[in-house]
Amino acid sequence: MVEKLSLEKQILDGDRRALAKGITAIESSRLDHRQSADQLLQKLLPHSGNSIRIGISGAPGVGKSTFIESFGNHLIDIGHKVAVLAVDPSSVLTGGSILGDKTRMQTFSMRENAFVRPSPAGETLGGVTRRTRESLLLCEAAGFDVIIIETVGVGQSETRAADMVDAFVLLLLPSAGDELQGIKRGITELADIVLVNKADGEQRAVAQRTADEYRSALQFIKARHNAWKPIVSACSSFDGHGITEVWEHLIEMQLALKESGEFETHRADQALAWMWGETTALVLSDLKDNPGVRSSVLSIEKAVFSGALHPTLAARQLLEKFKGTT
Repeated sequence: MVEKLSLEKQILDGDRRALAKGITAIESSRLDHRQSADQLLQKLLPHSGNSIRIGISGAPGVGKSTFIESFGNHLIDIGHKVAVLAVDPSSVLTGGSILGDKTRMQTFSMRENAFVRPSPAGETLGGVTRRTRESLLLCEAAGFDVIIIETVGVGQSETRAADMVDAFVLLLLPSAGDELQGIKRGITELADIVLVNKADGEQRAVAQRTADEYRSALQFIKARHNAWKPIVSACSSFDGHGITEVWEHLIEMQLALKESGEFETHRADQALAWMWGETTALVLSDLKDNPGVRSSVLSIEKAVFSGALHPTLAARQLLEKFKGTT
């Protein structure tokens, strides 16, 4: 009789079905699922951390998925195993993923050394889901040495994505430099590599001009790392122009950060930020579920809604109720 392998062992063996099952478990909000998922994460933690983690962001229509498919295919061609955690915007009505039924990255997702996992963003801001970090660790334990996080990219609140990757890549459209004066500094300050996508055909010259403009502008923005100054270049997901160079830049960046000691410090800081972020989420969840808080919340909300109670005082009252019953 063949002994059935545990989910942990299946993931460590690189079983993609088991990996998908593990991610589903950690994304579940059910208490019994959370407990088993936490145990799974703790067992797999020693087998994680051996990948290069890349965040990809950009406005809708910039071609994030197409770029990732082209880039991912290149990485597999040169011997890497690539996992993509794609975060889709969620329906405000159902909470489900708006693009969840869409077939994405068709040629890439069919390859043996590729794994693509779309997940709905839910109520989480920052371009990622609440469980993206855990999903990332599971992918590393399954043997994927390049992890790509494709963010929602619907605004400037991409800070959480940047806080869980080694390199943050911002995609732009050709001629985006025409609006340079109106750029939101936040997401540009996070970028380690800025790529002007769709640099092919008649757009190539425009894309190069846009890259030149951003290269000049970034001289006046403080870089995230002391050992790495942001790179700006043009590329095309359609004809492959500049795709090889993107990987070369990422390797160069990783080596520079490791030589300076910033790489290890950066990851340690990310782990602490993860701890406090999860602590905040758990405390808020416990507060909302607390019987004493629930018994008072309707009257307090009514007072705030009518203008009789200031929101700050209301928050303090809820917290005191929570503290008094725990």
